[in-house]
Amino acid sequence: MHIRHFCGNRGDILLVLIAYDVNTENEAGKSRLRKVAKQCVNYGVRVQNSVFECIVDGAQCRMLKGKLQEIIDEEKDSIRIYYLNDKQKQKIECLGVKKGISVENTLIF
Repeated sequence: MHIRHFCGNRGDILLVLIAYDVNTENEAGKSRLRKVAKQCVNYGVRVQNSVFECIVDGAQCRMLKGKLQEIIDEEKDSIRIYYLNDKQKQKIECLGVKKGISVENTLIF
């Protein structure tokens, strides 16, 4: 799957919120859940069970997205990345199962 480049340039500092839902109906799913959490811990702080706040540069963001993409089952798992910087115009990126609404305008948190 092609990864869109909302991450910006190497020197850009980004605040991203990562939320995930990994299907844990079997052992493979439980393993994926642990791997996703481990990757997120490497880049940010857990603020809820499946939600992380990360401050990363563009290169780190692309690396994290690539690692998460490799871990998940795209037909069962969902990862949503919320870009909270003004430069990224508060975009939402979905990896895996695409659930949710399409956001065209500014998000307010």
